[in-house]
Amino acid sequence: MPIATGTGAGAASLNALNELTSIWDGLNPHLVASIFEVDHTCKRIGDVVVKAALADETTLDFVFNWQSPFEQSGPDSKAPALMAMLQSGALQPLAERAGETVNNAVGGGIEAARGRAGITKLNSTQVFSGMPPVKFTATLLLRAWRDPDAEVERPLDQLMQWGLPQKLAPEGTMVTAAIDFVSGSKNLIDAALPSIAPTLVAITYKRRTYGPMVLESIGVPLSSPIDALGRFVQLSLPVAFSTLTAMDRFDWMALMNRGTSA
Repeated sequence: MPIATGTGAGAASLNALNELTSIWDGLNPHLVASIFEVDHTCKRIGDVVVKAALADETTLDFVFNWQSPFEQSGPDSKAPALMAMLQSGALQPLAERAGETVNNAVGGGIEAARGRAGITKLNSTQVFSGMPPVKFTATLLLRAWRDPDAEVERPLDQLMQWGLPQKLAPEGTMVTAAIDFVSGSKNLIDAALPSIAPTLVAITYKRRTYGPMVLESIGVPLSSPIDALGRFVQLSLPVAFSTLTAMDRFDWMALMNRGTSA
């Protein structure tokens, strides 16, 4: 399932020492997002959670791909210029020159084609051709009241660790992979796929938990204010998450039902 469910309290029941967050006293806890690491089944891994308030532009984007595969099957697509001249009446002067032969061929005269169209219910029928994964875009707000390291720098570092690959092999070509495999120093998987992809995460926000998700982008505004030691004291991080797969109505209903019943 591309989206798992849970409550805000249950999804964030971690030891406070493992929460990387700014101080949000007085703010409704449902307005603070919790981000944590999960596996491909959306089961939590580890005990670290990053908490951040989200800006008003937070969106959950669904794109449904409907296409008209029969759109090009009509005569308009086969002979567009001729059909346009027929429907607009522009062919009438030519027919008058050609005489009754052309008029009889089209049945009832060229003028009878004026105002008609080649579109039908069949060639305008849309079919569902799939949908991409769901996009979650937001701006994470981090700001320091007491300790810039704990409230801004560490949450930023953790987000970057989740977004970046866990490991990139220093070298890796088909030749070196074949040599490593033949020599027995690496098995087939380690030789062919030497690097480790970024981790999967889930987001709990307003009583709903979205996951597993991948962190597609993070924008770090380097012009943000700092303290005397060069530590960020405030950050607005534009981020984009995406589910691993598309979702269906059962995923959405499960999300809604469990979220509202918690």
